[in-house]
Amino acid sequence: MSIRTLLTSSKKFASVCHTITRRTASTTTTSSETAAVLSSSSSNDDSHGPPSVMESIVKLNFIDPSGARRQVPGFIGKTIYDTCEMHGIDLGPASCGATLEEVRSDTWTEPLYGEGPTSGFDHVLITGNGVETAKPITWMEERSLGDYWDDDEIFPESRLATQVFLTEEMDGMTVYVPDRLVDDMA
Repeated sequence: MSIRTLLTSSKKFASVCHTITRRTASTTTTSSETAAVLSSSSSNDDSHGPPSVMESIVKLNFIDPSGARRQVPGFIGKTIYDTCEMHGIDLGPASCGATLEEVRSDTWTEPLYGEGPTSGFDHVLITGNGVETAKPITWMEERSLGDYWDDDEIFPESRLATQVFLTEEMDGMTVYVPDRLVDDMA
């Protein structure tokens, strides 16, 4: 390509751009109008500010078998077991099976083909704020609790810590950690 062809094509391109700019300039707002619109919208947004990490954290109150209390933060969407692991609260081995099924509506339960909870070592009792927002106990969770714990140690509040996902409503919920089962026999 010669220099003459390149210059000619670039002049044509510049001419077309100038024409388009002239046509759209008559329909656009002035810079002072744009600044006024931006400042009015930004003043409304500043009252809320950017999202905070604290909006995704809830406080959980743990009570161990000796009666000692401890309040720890937990992330919404994580399990009670994950929260215990982050803060050094020993619940024993995790029931780490994948979700068996997910209730999507009154008429549809989606099979997810997970094996469900695989042990009952991470038994906890949950009471207080947001307990009703936890997913209902599954038959696999009930079976795991029954296999590992005696009937007099299972209560209506009994759940496996790996099966309860934290929600915003659970802020201030109390989690009682019963005596551990012997799980370290060699």
